Amino acid sequence: MMAVTAGADFCYAIEVFKPMADAAVKIVEKNGFSDKIKVINKHSTEVTVGPEGDMPCRANILVTELFDTELIGEGALPSYEHAHRHLVEENCEAVPHRATVYAQLVESGRMWSWNKLFPIHVQTSLGEQVIVPPVDVESCPGAPSVCDIQLNQVSPADFTVLSDVLPMFSIDFSKQVSSSAACHSRRFEPLTSGRAQVVLSWWDIEMDPEGKIKCTMAPFWAHSDPEEMQWRDHWMQCVYFLPQEEPVVQGSALYLVAHHDDYCVWYSLQRTSPEKNERVRQMRPVCDCQAHLLWNRPRFGEINDQDRTDRYVQALRTVLKPDSVCLCVSDGSLLSVLAHHLGVEQVFTVESSAASHKLLRKIFKANHLEDKINIIEKRPELLTNEDLQGRKVASVPSTCRFPSTLRGPQQHLLNHIPSDFEP
Repeated sequence: MMAVTAGADFCYAIEVFKPMADAAVKIVEKNGFSDKIKVINKHSTEVTVGPEGDMPCRANILVTELFDTELIGEGALPSYEHAHRHLVEENCEAVPHRATVYAQLVESGRMWSWNKLFPIHVQTSLGEQVIVPPVDVESCPGAPSVCDIQLNQVSPADFTVLSDVLPMFSIDFSKQVSSSAACHSRRFEPLTSGRAQVVLSWWDIEMDPEGKIKCTMAPFWAHSDPEEMQWRDHWMQCVYFLPQEEPVVQGSALYLVAHHDDYCVWYSLQRTSPEKNERVRQMRPVCDCQAHLLWNRPRFGEINDQDRTDRYVQALRTVLKPDSVCLCVSDGSLLSVLAHHLGVEQVFTVESSAASHKLLRKIFKANHLEDKINIIEKRPELLTNEDLQGRKVASVPSTCRFPSTLRGPQQHLLNHIPSDFEP
């Protein structure tokens, strides 16, 4: 409707979601634009052009809003590629006209803790115990999905900038767009020595060919006018984790490489020119350790929070006794390990999913606890006296975080097997 109001002769509005398309038809009619706007309830790649098609001829202006925080995560590349091949004229004008993706390499212990499992220190009466991560969890590149956050809410004290803001690649939407996998590299010299761990990324779009009207997602420290920044929660900024942290030396040139396929972006750090490095065209990293499939980024951050661990230990000391039996109820929690290190006689942990069962078994093995903590793969409310080997449970610690939609696991236990608990 804005396009018609601005002078367009005719508009085709493509909307694949039927309830939205039906609403659009009513809105167009109510505003008196039925003779100027045709709503097509199809995916854009299914729209046909020709005498018997959805559109009688190709359009000469392409107006879209196909972007997400990652820019291409909602299928912008294949949609533009198809539109240029089948729906619009050559040399058409696109609105927005161009997008540019920016990146900045940083060191951040806080953000890195959202992706890796750190050693966890437990203070006990016998001294400090350390829970170490399994080798495959340490070496795992992490979850393949982007971590989108409001970077403006991250304290500058939580990261050290290692590079300038680097323009990684641009897409001109008025020209033919390719959805094929590609990589784009930028040479830079680190601003300071440190550990390369995280790539912060965002994009801006130029709405017109001259670039006079611009919309940017830049955080405050990279914004041209921080005092006039607009709040956005639909488009934020991206945090990408390098597969492994790498040491960098101030002034020693490196190459930051942005890789993308048709829907996703990821980054790597190279020490030689991409033209000389066959590893540059690497596959998108995926989790092969199970931990990143079970724990999301906030959960990793919680588990790595030493202050949080210390508070749990302090609380557990008030309820656990050396001769007691402890039943831990939380999928993928390390409470059972804390309870063991605090000296209880026997520990059971309920893992209702196969993924959490497999991960906890690996963690127990890495810490030589496979014979000291009993894993029960069952829903909490289905526990029986036999599962607990006839023992009376004295305490039931829980983080109250479950991948499933269980409500009140402790209450389920108390309702179903009250005879198995000490008063």
